[in-house]
Amino acid sequence: MPLESCMILLDNSEFMRNGDYIPTRLEAQSDAANMIVNQKTQSNPESTVGVIAMSSSGPSSGAELLVSPTDDLGKILSALHGVPFCGEMVRNGKDAVDIAASVQVATLALKHRRNKNGAQRIVLFVGSPLSCAEARSFIKAGKQLKKNNVFIDVIAMGELGENEPKLRELVDAANGSSANEEGAERNCHLVTIPAGVLPSDVLITSPIFRADAAPMGGDMGAAAAGGAGGGGGDTFAQYGGVDPNMDPELAMALRVSMEEERARQERVSAAAAESNQEEKSGDGEDDAAAANNAESMEGITAGVENDEDALLQQALAMSMAENQASSTTEETTAAAGESTAMDMGDDDDDAAMQMALAMSMQGESEEKTDAGLDPAFVNQLLGSLPGVNPDDPAIQEALRKAKDESEKKGDEKEDKEE
Repeated sequence: MPLESCMILLDNSEFMRNGDYIPTRLEAQSDAANMIVNQKTQSNPESTVGVIAMSSSGPSSGAELLVSPTDDLGKILSALHGVPFCGEMVRNGKDAVDIAASVQVATLALKHRRNKNGAQRIVLFVGSPLSCAEARSFIKAGKQLKKNNVFIDVIAMGELGENEPKLRELVDAANGSSANEEGAERNCHLVTIPAGVLPSDVLITSPIFRADAAPMGGDMGAAAAGGAGGGGGDTFAQYGGVDPNMDPELAMALRVSMEEERARQERVSAAAAESNQEEKSGDGEDDAAAANNAESMEGITAGVENDEDALLQQALAMSMAENQASSTTEETTAAAGESTAMDMGDDDDDAAMQMALAMSMQGESEEKTDAGLDPAFVNQLLGSLPGVNPDDPAIQEALRKAKDESEKKGDEKEDKEE
């Protein structure tokens, strides 16, 4: 948290005796102020805090400066716990506390702060009714704070229906007209504490107490109180359930650890979201590729089936053509054989005898045998000729004559040799 000088304005009028806040408004206010002081001083060692009581027992009955801005925690806590009830219920047509005058005193105290480099802030507790004060006085006080670069946080305890509109005017004027625009930064806040709720439970979740709080709207209202609940179930949740007032070092260590864990979880969630997005895109591409492959396979299968059908038809056609050709060849051969047989049957038997004689003469010229042709061979040769009957008497006669001539030639040859 940056360096800051803070003035805490406490309402100590007789109205703070009411028991609508446990145990009383004054003690609940003191508890909340004590928590704010600890938070301011621990967030930055050089931050200073001062205390002002808005009612006093002196002649003026106005604001009383209890402690000037200091970093001495002992002085601050002593001033907080020693605030008495002062003032009157009604003072001649004036409210029990004078908000505008108290804010001016706090501004003057901040002007004389020790460290001039830090920011200036006022924390204002209001528990008394503001029935006599006019709204324009609050607007004027807010503009004066804006001019002096002083921020203000207002905590309303009790009399909310009557006080809240006027206090809202004060906060809006301190924020300036530019703060009403959407997304504009609001450094001044209004927190309303419903009756029966501990102020500390509401403030711990408000931007007044959170050192790292983002700029929020001016009215925290009952929504913050509802989040805290009557019993304060989420008290010190951001510190891991450890009271920073009891052990500030442990509380801050737990807070840092929780913030680091939260950041790590956010990084893991972002990485998981990116991974899921990539997987979805990859699945889409795989599905598209699978669809394309399926279509290609279907086309290939269809083409293969068509090719197989065409090849089968072609094979059948060739088989049928071969069968027709073979049958035609057989018919042609048979017809040729029959025609040849008929022609041979019509030829003269002399042609067969002449052929046999020629073959016999060829055998003699080659001198393959001395005794002439073998009758068995000649009969086999004649039997192989189509349409020739070896047992024909004419053929047998021709063979006999050829054999006789061969024998005669053989005898003549032997005589010559002798």
